[in-house]
Amino acid sequence: MRRIHVGNALSAFGLGFTVPYLYVYVAQVRELGATTAGLMLAVFAVAALVVLPFAGRAIVRRGPLPVLLAALVTAAVGALSLGLATSATTVLLSAAALGAGQAVMQPALATMIVDCSTTDTRSRAFATQFFLQNLGLGIGGLIGGHLVDPTRADSFTLLFAIEAAMFLLLAGVMATVRIPRAPKVEKVPAGAGSAQGSWKQLLGNRAMVQLCVLGFVLFFACYGQFESGLSAYGVEAVGISTSALGTALAANTAMIVVAQFAVLRFVERRRRSRMIAVVGLIWAVAWGVAGFAGLGEVSQTMATAAFVSTYALFGLGEAMLSPTVAPLVADLAPTGMAGQYNSAFALVKQLALAVGPAVGGPMGASLHRPYVVLFLLFSLGISVLAVRLGRELTAVQDQPSLGRGRVVARGGATTEPVAVRA
Repeated sequence: MRRIHVGNALSAFGLGFTVPYLYVYVAQVRELGATTAGLMLAVFAVAALVVLPFAGRAIVRRGPLPVLLAALVTAAVGALSLGLATSATTVLLSAAALGAGQAVMQPALATMIVDCSTTDTRSRAFATQFFLQNLGLGIGGLIGGHLVDPTRADSFTLLFAIEAAMFLLLAGVMATVRIPRAPKVEKVPAGAGSAQGSWKQLLGNRAMVQLCVLGFVLFFACYGQFESGLSAYGVEAVGISTSALGTALAANTAMIVVAQFAVLRFVERRRRSRMIAVVGLIWAVAWGVAGFAGLGEVSQTMATAAFVSTYALFGLGEAMLSPTVAPLVADLAPTGMAGQYNSAFALVKQLALAVGPAVGGPMGASLHRPYVVLFLLFSLGISVLAVRLGRELTAVQDQPSLGRGRVVARGGATTEPVAVRA
C-alpha cells in the first residue's frame, strides 16, 4: 500500500508539471492556434471515453498491475511526444496516447488499493490517495511554473520530459508490488465471466447504478466547473484577476491538504450516504457564496474574498468525498469485479468532466444568475440522490464501522469473516 501511495504521488507530481500549461503550450508556444488547443483538450476526454469500457474487463482478466504498467508506458510515450510535437497531427495523436494512459491509471490504481485493503482500512487508504494526489499536483504545478518560459519551447519540452520520467518511475515502483489474492466466494453469477455478462451484472446492481448517477452529478456540478464555468464566472461576474483565480485554486488545494485527515476521523464512523448528502449542502452554500460575490453589491475586496472562499468550501466537500465514494464503489463490487466497477465509475466521471465545461463555460461567462441558481439546485440534488442511495445500501455498506466482526460480501450478502492478507 505504501508503494502504491508513493507511486500515485509521483504520477500526480508529474501531471502537475504540465496540466496548467497545456493550452498555452499548444496555442501560443507551438503557434498552432486556439482551435488546435481546444481539439487537444477534447481528445483527452474522447480517448478516456474510448478506452475505459475495455479497461475494466482487462483489469478483471489480467489483474490491475499489468494494465497499470501498460497505461504508464503509453502515457509516458504520449507525454514525451507531446513535448516534441510541432504539428497539429502529432499534438492530437500524442494527446490521445497521454489521455488514454491517464484514464486507465485511475481504475487500475483504485483496484490495487482495493486489493491491498480491507473494509475497515479502505476509507483511510482512499483518503490518503486523494491527499497525495492534490499535494503532488500542487507541488508539481508550483515547480513547473518556475521552470517554464513561454518564449522558449525547450522549457516546455523539459516539463513534458519530467512528466514522462515520473510515469516511468511509477512503473518501476509498481513493478515491485505484489498484490494479495482477493478472497474467493462461491456462487458467482452465471455469465459474469463474459464481458456482456459483467456489464449486465453491473447494470443489474441498483445501488451501483444509483451511485453512478450520483457520481455524474457530483463531478458535473463541481469538478466540471473548476476550470471552465466557475473561473469564467469569476472573471466576468466577480471581476477577479488571474492572480486571484490562482489564489482560489490554491485555497482549494490547501483546504484538502489541511482538512483531509481531520475530516476523515469525522466521516469514518458515520453513514456514507449522509456524508455525501452533507457535501451537497456544503456545495450549495459554496454556490450561494459565489452568487454573493458576483451578484451582490459589495466591494471588490469582499467579492474576491468570497470567491476564494467558494473554492475553499468545494475543497472541504472534496475532502469528505474521498474516503466515501471510491470505497463505496469497491464495496458494491462482487469479488473479482472491482476493476470493472472502478472503470465504470471512472467512465461516468469522464462523461461528467466532458459535459460539465460544455454547459457551464458559456453560462458562467454570460448567464451569471441562472448559472449560480442552476448549480445550486444541482448541489441540493446531490443531497436528495445521496439519501435515496442510502436506502439501497446494507447497513455495513453504508457504515463500515458497524461490521467490525463480520464481512459484507460485495454486492450485499453478509458472510462469515474472511482473512485477507493486506
